[in-house]
Amino acid sequence: MYTIGINTFLFTSPFTNESVKWFSKFAEWGFDTVEIGLEEPWNVDPQLVKKALTDANLGCKTVCAAMGPDRDFRGDEEQQQTAMTYLKALLDFMEIIGAEMLVGPLYSSVGRAEATPKEVYKEQEKTVVGHLKELAAYAAGKGLKIALEPLNRFETDFINTADQAIHLADLVGNDAVRLHLDTFHMNIEEKFQAEAIRKAGSRLELLHSCGCDRGIPGNDHIDWASIRQALKDIDFKGQLVIESFTPEVKAIAKAAAIWRDIEPSGEDIAVKGLAFLKTV
Repeated sequence: MYTIGINTFLFTSPFTNESVKWFSKFAEWGFDTVEIGLEEPWNVDPQLVKKALTDANLGCKTVCAAMGPDRDFRGDEEQQQTAMTYLKALLDFMEIIGAEMLVGPLYSSVGRAEATPKEVYKEQEKTVVGHLKELAAYAAGKGLKIALEPLNRFETDFINTADQAIHLADLVGNDAVRLHLDTFHMNIEEKFQAEAIRKAGSRLELLHSCGCDRGIPGNDHIDWASIRQALKDIDFKGQLVIESFTPEVKAIAKAAAIWRDIEPSGEDIAVKGLAFLKTV
């Protein structure tokens, strides 16, 4: 049985000290871990979070970065520095609470999707790689890892596929750089999700698992049997995390273009999704 977690974006954003109230509910539903989507690490007490995790007997392996428009490794100098300061602060936070890996589209801001000429893209890539080398070294110095997540074409024009993420990781050239795939994004960008998983291989340490419409995994057309086989083929040792959104969490709903109720409730997505993932 794989470790199965739930991302906090489904129920709360921004994450605050009060958000830890959800931990006991996640544990009650049967999740092994929680993935914290952390917008402002400076405003959250890591010791309080650590205690709440212990009290709920809940693990936290991953923290998910929120890459807003001011956090962009291929933006202007101020945006690049803001991104680095933010991501290093997340790693500092993780070290205290006992998390292991920083995940998400760490390379650029979400929503920046434009027709970038190839020569401009190459220059952006050099800049991003330089920053990721610094970030990976900082993470490795703390015994932590970072994982690069491809997003669909409507959310970024920079890294959309597993192949591109693998190439970017190779350019960084640090074992602390891992891969993070998402069934929602892959449903748009990958011809065959299982093959993308096999390409990622041993570097894949996190699979965001949700329906093709961001709803309940299993209540959709995704070929979950082939995904299961691919994970088995690569001897997957990471975790499955349900990441979805509802209109009730307005800040993240706007960013993720969630305009309607995809499922009856966030609890439905969490509880029914967990039950399905356990069966497959």
